[in-house]
Amino acid sequence: MTAIAFRVTATRPAALVLFAAAAATVGAALIVQHGFGYVPCKLCLTERQPYYLALPLALAAALLPPRFARWVLAGLALLFLASAGLGAYHAGAEWGFWPGPSDCGGGTGAAPASVNDFLKSLDTIRVVSCTDAAWRFLGVSLAGWNALISLALAGFAGAASLRAVRS
Repeated sequence: MTAIAFRVTATRPAALVLFAAAAATVGAALIVQHGFGYVPCKLCLTERQPYYLALPLALAAALLPPRFARWVLAGLALLFLASAGLGAYHAGAEWGFWPGPSDCGGGTGAAPASVNDFLKSLDTIRVVSCTDAAWRFLGVSLAGWNALISLALAGFAGAASLRAVRS
């Protein structure tokens, strides 16, 4: 193991790397949504939940003594592994490998004031499907990138947890 890898996989630095990576990943998703106007589907929103949970857990791991932090890092490894599964499921549904959820669509806006307002809003509402990739980079959708990033973070958290156990 190189000197840099050895230092980064210590419990406190590893927890801070996981915190920064989770914040950057979910932050990028929020920028794509709010900055570029991509409306997330139900699965997209569900895929963010492990990151929201990882943020306080990673901070806790950074603050806890190493003997407790290793268990939090192990939990983060499992959390990111589950997140990778969600991303892979979503990406597979986008590629048509299996059907997506039947109830998948975009979020709702404010309730219309009257029936006429409701009928007018039907002309402009676009339902977001979980089976259509809104955008691809290098041929991989955002869900696919989530699966890859989550898998990498799971491996990193697992390696840091194992290193803490062996120390």
